[in-house]
This record gives sequence, structure tokens and C-alpha cells, in this order.
Amino acid sequence: MKNHTHSHQSQDDIRAFEPMHPERFAAAQKSTWVSIFTNLLLTFFQVMGGFFAHSQALMADGLHSLSDLLSDVLVLYANRHGNRHADADHPYGHARVETAATFILGTFLAVLGVVLLVAAAMRLQHPEALRAVNPLALAIAIIALVAKEGMFRYMLAVAKRVRSQMLVANAWHARSDAASSLVVIVGVIGNLLGYSFFDLLAAAVVGVMIAHMGGKLALEAMAELIDTGLDAEEVEAIRQTLLNTHGVRGLHELRTRKMADSALVDAHIVVDPKISVSEGHYIAESARHAVLNNHQVMDVMVHIDPEDDMQTSSNAHLPGRPSLLAHLAERLGDQSLPDYRVVFHYLDGKIDAEIYLEAGRQPTEQADALQARCDELVRDDGLFRAIHVHRSHAQS
Repeated sequence: MKNHTHSHQSQDDIRAFEPMHPERFAAAQKSTWVSIFTNLLLTFFQVMGGFFAHSQALMADGLHSLSDLLSDVLVLYANRHGNRHADADHPYGHARVETAATFILGTFLAVLGVVLLVAAAMRLQHPEALRAVNPLALAIAIIALVAKEGMFRYMLAVAKRVRSQMLVANAWHARSDAASSLVVIVGVIGNLLGYSFFDLLAAAVVGVMIAHMGGKLALEAMAELIDTGLDAEEVEAIRQTLLNTHGVRGLHELRTRKMADSALVDAHIVVDPKISVSEGHYIAESARHAVLNNHQVMDVMVHIDPEDDMQTSSNAHLPGRPSLLAHLAERLGDQSLPDYRVVFHYLDGKIDAEIYLEAGRQPTEQADALQARCDELVRDDGLFRAIHVHRSHAQS
């Protein structure tokens, strides 16, 4: 028995780590490993080249490549865990692992950029200590530029194909790396032409670029973590999809929140208050599937309303079925009332009731008399707005 239980637990663990989107998961893994290998080589050659060639800008760019290497490792972790299926502790899935990873990456880059900027500014205070850069730094900077631009184009193509926000962020990060390498080339050339401060100036510019990119990523991730909604255009498109669903009479309390590359949607739809519960549920399911099929949405929660509860009185204070049946039986003087089929409609702070009499058991005169008593009750009763008595037709 123990072995059998352990087997089931192992299978559950395996299924939990199976990616929800296998193609996206595989593409992200492959592109990230390519980036890791590239950044590992760049970090080594840029840092060592900058040290021996006396180029602060190249060393700063090397630290930038090191940050890329660390972020790639973070992306691997987030891609694995962010693609896990929902579980008891995470009923909405693990997609925000990607968001958290993006926030950590952005914060790290912002801090690194500020440190590089401050370091370059402090060294610029002592221009007499600046040294000429070896031409080797220029060759390494050009190689780095070509490698990073190639990485950007490759990763952006993969990110768009699998629609991954985190991979898009990582791709543009590579483009910022290419831009920083271009700045390094300009700085090194300026130094080689006799303007020794150009190298440190380039290092400062690289620091600013890194800090700006990191701050932008961190702010965007933070916006998602505090449940920022979709943009107005997408919300309006979802609204129209819901309103176009057959049976939906109105819509209110449409709320959205981002979830990595997707979103969660909540909406209250208004349906005919006199339809059956099952038909109302069918309309809600139709509306839900319409949104899922036409928008980049992870899940939709549709609440059914018989009226626009943003405009009408609340029904929360009204009594439930047992109390209403007892009240009607007492007011109408008919203790057999609970045996009838009675349908209650809670609308605008009042109650509409429908009483169905079985065919053959009550003559027409008795049904008319019951309707008359109901009409009299409605005129002075604080609960009921209308009561209708129906006689079921005899089945042949």
C-alpha cells in the first residue's frame, strides 16, 4: 500500500511540473541556454579584455553581460516554475513567477546601473589618473556588439512566436546590451583619438542605460503584481464580446487583471430574470467561452444577475424560502401552500411569486379566489410586489 501511495504522489509531482504550454516552454528553454552560453563567453572576454586593455567602459559592459548571465539563470527558473499547472496552494496557476522574476531582474539591473554610473563619475573627478586604452578593447567591443544584436533578433523572434512577456523583456534587454556595446565602441575610439575621458564617459552612459532598462522592467512587473488591469482598448473589446453573447441583456462590474502574458476577467452579466437557472448558467458559459476563444485570457468568472444590481435596490435583507412560504400560508389562509410549486423572484428589493396549482385538484373558481387573495395581499404587504397563480394543464 505504501509503495502504491508513493507511486501516485510521484506521478502527481511529475504532472505538476509538466508545462501548461510545452511549445512555449521548450522554445524558452532553448533560447535561454543559447543566451547563457553567449553571455558567459562575453563576460569573460569583456572583463578580462577591459582589465588588460585599461578600458573602464569595456569592463562596465562586461558586468552588464554578467548581469545578463544571472538573469538568464533566473529566466530558466521562472520558465520552469511559471509553466506549472494550478495546484491547491496556487489555484490560479504559477504564471506570476515570471512577473516576480522580471521584477527581481529589473531591480538588480537598476542597482547595477547606478553603481556603474557612480563609479565612473568618481573616476572622472581625477582626469590626471586616466590611462590610454589598448586597441584590443575596440576589437572586443565590436565582437560583443555583433553577438548581442544577433541575440536580440533571435530571442525576439522566439518570444513573439510563443507569446512570452518575459522572453520579450529578455530580448529587449539584449538589444540594450547591443546599444551599450555601441556606446563602448564610441568611448574607446574617442580614447584612442586622444580624448582619454571618453572611455569613462562611455562607462557612465552604459550605467545610465542599464539603470533605465532595469527601472522600466521593475515598474512594469510591479504594476502587474498590484493587479493592474488591461488597457482600455482591450477591456472594451472584451465588453463587446460579452454583450454580443445571445441572452446577455446587460453588463456591469467588468474587471480585469494581468497575469504574465495573459489575464483574468470577472464580469456580471444581466439575463432575463424569469428564465431557468440552467438557461442562465448556459448563457454564462457561452459568454465565458466567447472571451476565452477571442482574447488572450487565462480564465473568466461570469456572475449571473437577474437585474443590474448597480442600479436597483439590494435583496440581501429579504427572507429566504422557508420564511416566505410560511408568511404566504399565514396571509392567504392556505396551509397546503408549501405543497404547491412556488417560484420566487428577488427583484429590486421586492419579491415576485408564481404559484403553480396542479390540474384537476383545484377548480377554476378556487384558483380565481386564490388569485384575488394574492392581489389583496400585494396591496398592503411590504415583501411582495406581485403574485401570479397558474393552473397547470392536464397532460394527455
